[in-house]
Amino acid sequence: MIAVLIVLSLTVVAVTIGLLVHFLVFHQKMEYYHGSFKILDPQINNNFGQSNTYQLKDLRETTENLVDEIFIDSAWKKNYIKNQVVRLTPEEDGVKADVIMVFQFPSTEQRAVREKKIQNFLNQKMRNLRALPINASSVQVNGCGKRIVPLHVNRIASGVIAPKAAWPWQASLQHDNIHQCGATLISNTWLVTAAHCFQRYKNPHQWTVSFGTKINPPLMKRNVKRFIVHENYHSASREYDIAVVQVSYRVTFSDDIRRICLPEASASFQPNSTVYITGFGALYYGGESQNELREARVKIISDDVCKQPQVYGNDIKSGMFCAGYMEGIYDACRGDSGGPLVTRDLKDTWYLIGIVSWGDNCGQRDKPGVYTQVTYYRNWIASKTGL
Repeated sequence: MIAVLIVLSLTVVAVTIGLLVHFLVFHQKMEYYHGSFKILDPQINNNFGQSNTYQLKDLRETTENLVDEIFIDSAWKKNYIKNQVVRLTPEEDGVKADVIMVFQFPSTEQRAVREKKIQNFLNQKMRNLRALPINASSVQVNGCGKRIVPLHVNRIASGVIAPKAAWPWQASLQHDNIHQCGATLISNTWLVTAAHCFQRYKNPHQWTVSFGTKINPPLMKRNVKRFIVHENYHSASREYDIAVVQVSYRVTFSDDIRRICLPEASASFQPNSTVYITGFGALYYGGESQNELREARVKIISDDVCKQPQVYGNDIKSGMFCAGYMEGIYDACRGDSGGPLVTRDLKDTWYLIGIVSWGDNCGQRDKPGVYTQVTYYRNWIASKTGL
């Protein structure tokens, strides 16, 4: 009897240990984090023009070894797996390094929290490095509003295709797999779009969201879990034209897919500032949506101009603003609704400041695009999404 009890006890212990190991090891998942920082060395920058392959290879290896050492000799060593330098970009006083870092974590903490912890840790460690002169304040880990390709500026109306990964927060909002509107990724589960996109079709289970610079084939696709239309939206007045969309399964960030930053409610953007619109919409009034993403550079137009009788008069309400050109040509069009109007700050961080809302025709004289003002609804977005 004693022997049987001992065997049973050992079996229970073995099963318990096995379950713990399974939970701790197999219920962890790989997570990829994109980090970037600036290596301060003008001489390295100068050598880029000489195509010094060996020196660039050495710089990659040195940077990767440095990141390895930082994490392996720390409390992160149980979670850290590896890193790879995916891009070295010459800048004025050195070289910007883009690094993909691979970790393995249990799914008990929000990714955004870990992003901040990793960034703070790297920032702290890189302040005292001797192996490479790194600007610690330049350290970013999956920060919002970052893109890794140079800015190319074309226009939607002329049908010029946006470069791959140029606008990684852009999404296509589809009903029964047919593109209806644009949307903007603001976290790994939430997007912002226009309320009027859901005027006809109100069942969230019939909607999907795709990511990438092509609708078909999509780079990534998610089902819609729910959408929240502003409580005061009325199609007649076009006011409160904003909605947020939650996807059923969180988005995996990459170079091609990432969130944009939201401005503070107190932020202001001056008339005549340069801003950018993107979308899959038609190239002309009455046309069809396009499979490939297009872009346009426009200007913010003051309320004094936009409220003139020959423009939109009293149709411009609080929470709206105009952008484009009074002579026309450059504009959003059908199928661009709900998509982003963005700007960047001096640190090359991009912010969502407008949502494509309405306008008369497309690209007509004295009829610029009208946009939902994100700062006006910033607190509403926070109340619905927690962001």
